[in-house]
Amino acid sequence: MTETPHRYTADLAGQLELKWQDRWEEQGTFQAPNPAGPWADPAAVDGREKLFVMDMFPYPSGAGLHVGHPLGYIATDVFARFQRMTDKNVLHCLGYDAFGLPAEQYAVQTGQHPRKTTEDNMVVMKRQLRRLGLGHDSRRTIATIDPEFYRWTQWIFLQIYNSWYDEHAGRARPIGELVAELESGARPTPTGRPWADLGEDERRGIIDGERLAYTSEAPVNWCPGLGTVLANEEVTAEGRSERGNYPVFKRSLKQWMMRITKYADRLADDLDRLDWPEPVKLMQRNWIGRSHGANVRFTVPTNDETYDYVVTHGQEHPQAEIEVFTTRPDTLFGATFMVLAPEHPLVGRITPGSSGNTGDSRSDGWPEGTRRAWTGGAETPRAAVSAYRQQAARKSDLERQSEAREKTGVFTGAYATNPVNGQRIPVFIADYVLMGYGTGAIMAVPGGDVRDHEFATKFELPIVRTVQAPEDFPGDEAYIGDGAVINSSNDEVSLDGLDVEAAKETIIAWLEKKDLGRGTVTYKLRDWLFSRQRYWGEPFPIVYDEQGHAHALPDSMLPVELPDVPDYSPRVFDPNDAQSTPEPPLSRATDWLTVELDLGEGPQTYTRETNTMPNWAGSCWYELRYLDPANHAQLVDPENERYWMGPRPDAVAGAPGDRGDVAGAARTHGTDPGGVDLYVGGVEHAVLHLLYSRFWHKVLFDLGHVTSEEPFRKLFNQGYIQAFAFRDDRGQPVPAAEVEESADDAGEVHYTWQGRPVTREYGKMGKSLKNVVTPDEMFQSFGADTFRVYEMSMGPLELSRPWETRAVVGAQRFLQRLWRNVIDEETGQVTVVDEPADEQTRRVVHRTIADVRADYEGLRFNTAVAKLIELNNALVQLPHVPREAAEPLVLMTAPLAPHLAEELWARLGHEESLAHHAFPDADPALLVEDTVTCVLQVKGKVRDRIEVPADISDADLQERALASEKVQASLDGAPVHKVIVRAPKLVNVVPG
Repeated sequence: MTETPHRYTADLAGQLELKWQDRWEEQGTFQAPNPAGPWADPAAVDGREKLFVMDMFPYPSGAGLHVGHPLGYIATDVFARFQRMTDKNVLHCLGYDAFGLPAEQYAVQTGQHPRKTTEDNMVVMKRQLRRLGLGHDSRRTIATIDPEFYRWTQWIFLQIYNSWYDEHAGRARPIGELVAELESGARPTPTGRPWADLGEDERRGIIDGERLAYTSEAPVNWCPGLGTVLANEEVTAEGRSERGNYPVFKRSLKQWMMRITKYADRLADDLDRLDWPEPVKLMQRNWIGRSHGANVRFTVPTNDETYDYVVTHGQEHPQAEIEVFTTRPDTLFGATFMVLAPEHPLVGRITPGSSGNTGDSRSDGWPEGTRRAWTGGAETPRAAVSAYRQQAARKSDLERQSEAREKTGVFTGAYATNPVNGQRIPVFIADYVLMGYGTGAIMAVPGGDVRDHEFATKFELPIVRTVQAPEDFPGDEAYIGDGAVINSSNDEVSLDGLDVEAAKETIIAWLEKKDLGRGTVTYKLRDWLFSRQRYWGEPFPIVYDEQGHAHALPDSMLPVELPDVPDYSPRVFDPNDAQSTPEPPLSRATDWLTVELDLGEGPQTYTRETNTMPNWAGSCWYELRYLDPANHAQLVDPENERYWMGPRPDAVAGAPGDRGDVAGAARTHGTDPGGVDLYVGGVEHAVLHLLYSRFWHKVLFDLGHVTSEEPFRKLFNQGYIQAFAFRDDRGQPVPAAEVEESADDAGEVHYTWQGRPVTREYGKMGKSLKNVVTPDEMFQSFGADTFRVYEMSMGPLELSRPWETRAVVGAQRFLQRLWRNVIDEETGQVTVVDEPADEQTRRVVHRTIADVRADYEGLRFNTAVAKLIELNNALVQLPHVPREAAEPLVLMTAPLAPHLAEELWARLGHEESLAHHAFPDADPALLVEDTVTCVLQVKGKVRDRIEVPADISDADLQERALASEKVQASLDGAPVHKVIVRAPKLVNVVPG
């Protein structure tokens, strides 16, 4: 078969795509003008609606992209291109989240500097992204590893460090304002002593205790094998590091923290103002974990001589209080034991030694009949507690909280007093209770909690129901439903017969009256651990004086650049040595570590902070840098931020300098919070990245640096592209591209690799399963436009979908037919005619315009592709394609297949790029149907269908229906009792 010289093949597609990519870059086609700064163009900004479209920060992997990665990038590009054609000023750009542990570990393995490997990876990724034809404003490309970028990350850190949260005003304020209030006496010191009477260290302690960024001794995930502290999300459920699979231990270390908990209410409440998927909002609310309930105090004897002595069962013992938070104070009468986190500071005080000095009758502290169940094999409570605490320290928080894992624990030997009934209840420690959540202690109500019931059953503890269960409810399970309160009264208060909510109010009032507790709100959200013992991250702009006091560097000394070090890999300890000490690689940069500076008190010697920021830091604010990356004097020009991200003019939020109280108008639900107009990315970042970004943005808003209260107004989570993988008889993956498929005589499909049978499974595309397909393969075999159309046609954007290379040819055929509708494959000449289209063709074109416009606006790209294919196929049937049909089709296809569309548009005689050409408008008159299909029923059953005018009257439609031969045959001579007419689509005839 002779190849036609102008056929749209993969080779021709590649030539056209490179040609148009070069032209777009030369002409700056996708450069978005700003209202201010070096890229200001008032004429191009004024009077135009803006649109800021963003993808989640990609990480430049050494393996480059596979076909699953660009799904979201193509989708945002299609949307941005369409919106650009509606005359919006569209900002669409992309950068690189390039710091982090993966690059550092890869550098350790290869011996190359992390910067080189990261920059090499970025070169590969930039090439692949450019080859996709993405319409990004390349001037605005950023990378977190560039000192000019992380200079502003350090600047934002200092804004947070130099701020405190004013509870009364409900916002962050500069730390200098707190100092001024303390100096003037407008705000008392925590001890009540005058500020002037306090020493320097006392003053520093008060101020540092209020900063939004602070250092603290905190339980952290210490991984000796990696030589660094890990965030919870970097630890597996088995208590091992995601990277390297090393064991992770709990250690208390001095770390930088961020007081995100001060923003818990705002982070939860403002979700109502965001156009985000409800599941993501729910995940964030659950992570914040706001709960209404009560803090209740249980007394317990201790072995601490510093406590006041009280008489307990005829003996004198010091007394302590264990405070618990419960969302169900109505169940207090059912609390039959307590559980403390192994790390709880009271554990050592309440656990008796061999003398049993907390009042137990046995000399070893164990109650009669419980040694076997409660001891864990130890001879004394202290020995049992010590052994159990060591075991718990080797487990991650995720492992400890796993619902599937059997609950364990040991008795401390101590008994607490239930404040509502005076009963002595045993106190256990168990690793499923975490010190970092709530108070690190729980009251256990096995009658109404599944986990407590499991624990009580195992340890043979009493179970008391406090809510009446239905008669048919099993007696050996915890009842967690609603009902009337039972078994809940003492001489002063009775909850019996009340519903749960009324019982809560009653018992909280009684607790507060008796000074035994108080109604309160608590959160699962913890302050953010912000230190990493790594090399490849942003340095902190902090130095320490000889006394160990932290000092913030002035703006003029930023950025603090990451130095080269003789050994940038983290020190790798014995992976099983939980007591080893972190040694950050920056501590080896001796020339950089110690520095002489004048910070206002004359030249002094300081030591730099050797931890680095986590890889979340750069992605917490990068959307702001896209707005103004050429600005070297400011984070972002206020006018540019207001234009691109500020609240819409008809819903302006309160001014940051006039916030009012915590429930003020600035955060009234329903007002527009501002932010990026469309943010697209995977749901795997639904909590942490988005929560941290919102926190940083709200601090910047409070301090007046931005006008938007939220970073991302609208969020869309795209699905994933998955692929088939194959395993041999050893269970090892084999290259999916080399697997052959065949069918036997019975039609059963078999798969073989190198002549041997393999099994097929379905999973995420990746190197480990050897089922990766790269964009480069698609470019070579089909071209970028075909690849783009296929990915957008695979199904709804929000759903995951299977990859099938053989199906890509369908998208290619669509583009080839479109090409043939405009271009003669033999001569290369344009074949469209300037004759008017027939009425039917015009109606099909304009219905497609209306439908495709709506689909693009709603991110329904798969249905847009289907409608364009339908229109294209209709034009194939015509002897000659009229220009008035071809040009709208080309314009509508442009967001999906921009290179092909640009080429056809140019060959149709247009000199300007179609990137900014108006998207076609549908003629309303051509959307009105001339005729419709009317269904004719007799006694509700369909008997006929007829074509009738769309504007037919009820009387005329009834006449036509009764004249139908099929209707008359169904009536079979019976008289007509009633005719129900719903013009123009339905008639139902009811015989007499």
